[in-house]
Amino acid sequence: MTKRTAAKYKIDRRMGENIWGRPKSPVNRREYGPGQHGQRRKGKLSDFGTQLRAKQKLKGYYGDLTEKQFRRIYGEAERVKGDTGENLIGLLERRLDAVVYRAKFVPTIFAARQFVNHGHVTVNGQRVNIPSYRVKEGDVIEVRQKSKQLELVLVAAQLPERDVPDYMEVDHSKMVATFVRTPGLSDVPYPVTMEPSLVVEFYAKN
Repeated sequence: MTKRTAAKYKIDRRMGENIWGRPKSPVNRREYGPGQHGQRRKGKLSDFGTQLRAKQKLKGYYGDLTEKQFRRIYGEAERVKGDTGENLIGLLERRLDAVVYRAKFVPTIFAARQFVNHGHVTVNGQRVNIPSYRVKEGDVIEVRQKSKQLELVLVAAQLPERDVPDYMEVDHSKMVATFVRTPGLSDVPYPVTMEPSLVVEFYAKN
């Protein structure tokens, strides 16, 4: 099992939730956490614990971002006018790896990061290999011609477990996506409940 796959399943089990809605998640078989004491860890969380869990879940969902990366994005969300939690979701969804994942060009967010890193994606005709690159409304994201027949890409487009959200327009026959608008929390098809307001509370106190 690759390190990334192991990490992906570890996140699910640590959270006790199938955060990507994947059929192979170990949480589908058992809901308790990893390790020999996993079954005894289901105590009531404190406010701090609840806020920390909300942050870890959101951070994990987007490919287990580092604390430094996540904190920087949060800082930007805080500086923009409007609701900080909603701004945070909008900024996370504008990451190029998140857009590639939402467009169903790849099966997982971890694969999306690697896919972008390896230069398989263009934005408005220009190759971009930075997963954290932030797309803008109206940007056209396309799988490069030589990458369109990769098995990973062909399989991902057929996945029944998730749909392309309505803030993107995708043509899988051409492997082209347009980022139509920046979504809010209610627009994003998370398989589990995400609580950015608790993330805001966490950073406000820590």
